[in-house]
Amino acid sequence: MLNEAQVRNIQPKEKTFMLRDDRGLNLRVDPSGRKYWIFRYWENKKEHQISLGPYPDLSLKGARLKRDELQTARAKGENISSHSGKNPQIFADVANEWLKIRMRDKAERYLESINQRLNKYILPTIGTMSLKEISPRYILDLCRHIEASGYCETARRVKALIGQIFRFAIASGWTDADPTTALLGALSPRQNQHYATLTNPQEISILVRAMKAYPYTLIRCAMLFSIYTAARPGEVRAAEWSEIKDDVWDIPAEKMKMKRRHIVPLSSQVKAIIEELKPLTGRGRWLFPTPRNNGKCMSENGVRVALRTIGFTKEQITPHGFRAMFSTIANEHGWNRDVIERQLAHVEENSVRGAYNHAEYMPERIKIMQWWADWLDSLSNSQPST
Repeated sequence: MLNEAQVRNIQPKEKTFMLRDDRGLNLRVDPSGRKYWIFRYWENKKEHQISLGPYPDLSLKGARLKRDELQTARAKGENISSHSGKNPQIFADVANEWLKIRMRDKAERYLESINQRLNKYILPTIGTMSLKEISPRYILDLCRHIEASGYCETARRVKALIGQIFRFAIASGWTDADPTTALLGALSPRQNQHYATLTNPQEISILVRAMKAYPYTLIRCAMLFSIYTAARPGEVRAAEWSEIKDDVWDIPAEKMKMKRRHIVPLSSQVKAIIEELKPLTGRGRWLFPTPRNNGKCMSENGVRVALRTIGFTKEQITPHGFRAMFSTIANEHGWNRDVIERQLAHVEENSVRGAYNHAEYMPERIKIMQWWADWLDSLSNSQPST
């Protein structure tokens, strides 16, 4: 247990840390030297935290009294997540409410990325802070620290995510200001994102031959499935056996970036890959499960690492670059641009053409996907030049 002298004299460290008192009471010490009382408790195997107030405004004795009040309320079966007032007291609690209410219908892969940013960058830094404590400067320091690590786009997304949660809190009547609005233009400007790809037929032939020679069946099939279908890497990783229907891969709307159902015609080459996979993964959910067989689909590193293993750098090709390769080569060979764009599931959100038709241009799309697979095979089956 802590005593008043310890609390008064404790010095900050480079990172935020907690000192435990007793029965869930903790003192959080920030790098700035700010000290804050936190009550921690577990419910349904999940940790929750409630901010009680800053030290020395709230003494050790006063913090223990507040803790006892909360413990008593819990014993009576009361919901104490917002017991220090009508509303959630700390950012983590607001974030949890936002996830439950605003994110409940979102795609699984999208939620994974949201939770990763929350748990890796945001909650460890400001999760235990009250909404009123979180200033624009505090958020700016957090985002600039991420930028300094070389992740400028991540910094922008973290700022946007914090802003979404604050706007949810404003709409809920829990606070009256969003500190991220003061950071307009404060972060590094967005750079146009171009995925590395290959467009030289000789280089593509080397790539496809190396893919076909890859010794690990599951990864080899994932690489070839990716390049033949020109689908987004996340869509390939999360492909399910229930989505393979006759001659098409029918991707439901909730798994697509634009939340629109998408159909990928299956070339004979992709059908052969599917037949090869059936004995390996056909009894499970995923076409490409994780090698650890833990019920999850293959990680984003599976195909990416394999590309490095067969000798291609990230400056040469990325899994997402297969899409740019398909677009470039198909356009060069005179295919209808609208057919190419529809097959890539590229649709302008402000289109005035009416409802999106997932089967639009389907006869042409069947032809182009078979042409694309045949073109890739023709390169890989030709003799490399010396």
